Amino acid sequence: MNFKKLLYSTIMLLMTTCIFSQTTYRNPIISGFNPDPSVCRVGADYYLVTSSFGFFPGVPIYHSKDLINWEQIGYCLTRKSQLPMDNCRHFSGHGIYAPTIRYNKGIFYMTTTNVTDGGNFYVTSTNPANEWSEPIWVKQGGIDPDLFFDDDNKIYLASTDVVEGKAGIALSEINIKTGKLISEIKHIWGGTGGRYPEAPHIYKINGWYYLMIAEGGTEYGHMETIARSKNIWGPYEPNPDNPILTHRGFSGQNQQIQGTGHADMIEAHDGSWWLVFLAFRKAGGDYHQLGRETFLTPFTWNTNGWPVVSPKDTIGMLVKTKTLPLFPTKAIPVRDDFTDKKLGLQWNFLRNPDDATWSLNEKAGTLQLNGIASTLSESASTAFIGRRQQHFNFTATTKIIFNPVNKGEEAGITVLSNEGHHYDFFIAGNEGKRVLNLRLKIGSSEDTRNDIELPEGEIILRITGTAEWYMFSYKADNSPDFIEIGKMESRYLSSEVAGGFTGVYLGMYSTGNGKKCTTPAVFDWFDYQND
Repeated sequence: MNFKKLLYSTIMLLMTTCIFSQTTYRNPIISGFNPDPSVCRVGADYYLVTSSFGFFPGVPIYHSKDLINWEQIGYCLTRKSQLPMDNCRHFSGHGIYAPTIRYNKGIFYMTTTNVTDGGNFYVTSTNPANEWSEPIWVKQGGIDPDLFFDDDNKIYLASTDVVEGKAGIALSEINIKTGKLISEIKHIWGGTGGRYPEAPHIYKINGWYYLMIAEGGTEYGHMETIARSKNIWGPYEPNPDNPILTHRGFSGQNQQIQGTGHADMIEAHDGSWWLVFLAFRKAGGDYHQLGRETFLTPFTWNTNGWPVVSPKDTIGMLVKTKTLPLFPTKAIPVRDDFTDKKLGLQWNFLRNPDDATWSLNEKAGTLQLNGIASTLSESASTAFIGRRQQHFNFTATTKIIFNPVNKGEEAGITVLSNEGHHYDFFIAGNEGKRVLNLRLKIGSSEDTRNDIELPEGEIILRITGTAEWYMFSYKADNSPDFIEIGKMESRYLSSEVAGGFTGVYLGMYSTGNGKKCTTPAVFDWFDYQND
């Protein structure tokens, strides 16, 4: 009997060792709209930034100990002086484009492009979770800037631009204290022939300067390519096995993950090598509404000194590989009851916010929105606070206290892709009654439905999502059951239909539709549950 127990224990130990000799992690590592990732390492700590376009604050920054589990620790751009967006027309295509984060001699640098106002700049911080500096502007055009700190103390800025009549990657040496150019701007590589060669990152490894870029457009033909030179100015020799990452071919075209590219590489503190990159997940068909997300894959170096992602240059949702020791992070609580003095890091405004449109101080434990004349369909700041949709299957619920007095005043929740594409679920006034409406806004078409008369008191609004549908339901606060009043297709909020570079947001809003609201909208709490 004891021998059998010993044998059983030995078998179980061997099985456990085999099972856990590799770790399975799931992509994406940062879900929902988080495109253009860039990563740096300081010791055993990793920091990652992503694009934010017309949302404020700008450039979310994440921290990890294992490259798989990430926690947002702040934003790089938290003040209007850092991120002016007064002229931001379409928030899903303007504002902040691809950032790069780097660390050098005790200082973090984040460089990016404000395509709405100013162009390329960088900000600095000694603690990335705290405030960052005012922008240092660089008079080099284009987008997707990258800072490279060479071992001879020279510092370079690469960007995507047209120089000398050639589209591709441009390079200059800069003064890091002032941002002034101390060399000419030169074209150094045009890629391998794919359209839109962009998103440069330069690395120096074993005496070689490696230049990694994205090509093919940030869509189904996206790919990552790489070249190298012994001189930072080139000429650059392309990898004969380019692209190193793509899902455009036969092996990747039928996967749910598409649009892989815009990568950044990092050597982990155990000597392993990794790529963070953007991609999107298809929903029910060939469309996606969550936006471009952040993915991760390991890679190795071949005998010729080129990176190899996998034999077929593709990556799956589940990745089995040796990883760093895992450090799980705390999940954002399902409910935000608005008891903190500041908004949680998951929340964003559209463009630069008008501080008069919102408050956490009017009544303890509530968020108050004060509607102004502008609406979600206009190119202006409005009374809106939202968070990313991070999952196909979710439930978003809020309790609202809103008693409109004047015609045109409305408040509720929205599923927002951009100014021309959103579904609004809201309370409004109608001939002295308080009614519930559901509005579809798709391009030039707009349709408002229902006009359901509501009882007095607080109302709970709910949006339930699947890959193909958004369902809208409500109930009075003292009622036991939700009543569904309609559902709408998710495909009409997808990037393929709506355009732009962002993903869907779920938000609370209020507007007077051309006039300032006389009645505030008070939100008691907001739940986001991954189903």
